[in-house]
Order: sequence, then C-alpha cells, then structure tokens
Amino acid sequence: MESTDDDSPLENGDELAEVEQLKEDLRRGHETYLRLMADFDNYRKRVERDRSAAIKTGKIDLVRPLLDVLDNFERALQHMEGAPPSVVRGVEAIYRQLLGILEAQGISSFDSLHEKFNPAIHEAVGSVASNRYPPDTVLEEIHRGYRWGKELLRPAQVVVAK
Repeated sequence: MESTDDDSPLENGDELAEVEQLKEDLRRGHETYLRLMADFDNYRKRVERDRSAAIKTGKIDLVRPLLDVLDNFERALQHMEGAPPSVVRGVEAIYRQLLGILEAQGISSFDSLHEKFNPAIHEAVGSVASNRYPPDTVLEEIHRGYRWGKELLRPAQVVVAK
C-alpha cells in the first residue's frame, strides 16, 4: 500500500518543535501580561494614595487658619461684657456654626487644663511655679489643641507648672 500521507517524520518533528515554541511564547506572553497587570494595579493604588494625601493636605491647609478664627471668637466671647445681648447672641451663633462645620469634618478639640504635660499633644509656651499642682501639670491653655480623627491637627499651646 502506498502512503497518501504527505508528512514525513522529519516534517512532523518540525511541527512538534514549532508547537512547543509557540507554547513557550504563549507562556512568556502570559507571564508578561500578568506582570503588567500587577504593575498597573500597583500604579493605580499609588495614584489613589497620592490623590487622597493631596486632598487631605489641601483640607489641612484650609482648616488650620480656621482654627485661628475659632480662637479669636473664643477670645471675643470672653470679653463681651457690656455688649448688647443681640451682639453676644450673634457672635455666639457664628462661633457655634464654625465649630459645627469643623466637627462635621471630624475635627475636635481636646482638653488640656490640669492634665499632665504631654509633648506629643502640647506645646509649652511658658511655665509658672505652683504649690497647688505637681510639676508638668497644664495650668493654662493659651490655644486649644485639635485633632482630626485620631491625628493631631494642632498641639495645644499651654503654660505648665514648674
């Protein structure tokens, strides 16, 4: 019988080698694809982190000066004796409104008076001798300290006992 098969054993070997080469090329291409996908995912996450950090920095740059305005309202409210009641109520209303806006953003003050001085959250601007309080006790709060969530936004400026 005569063989009708046009393929010689040599040609079958070449085809098998070519198939193996194509399989290897496909495997390398797939590995490259997976690496590129992982790199892209890491890039996307880094861009999102950078974006979030930039937004937070922008908010902090806006909020810090507002804390000074809040301090000025507190000082004004301490010196309102003799002012017409309508003016006092108006200043108090504006103060509460500003305070409410900051609190809605997660910004809150913390009390320091009569607490032990903590350099992580307090900035000592003076010290006074005291027989009533132990050393390193906060005796006066010059500027209130604020946190944004758990992060310190502004340390409290305080006077401590010697």
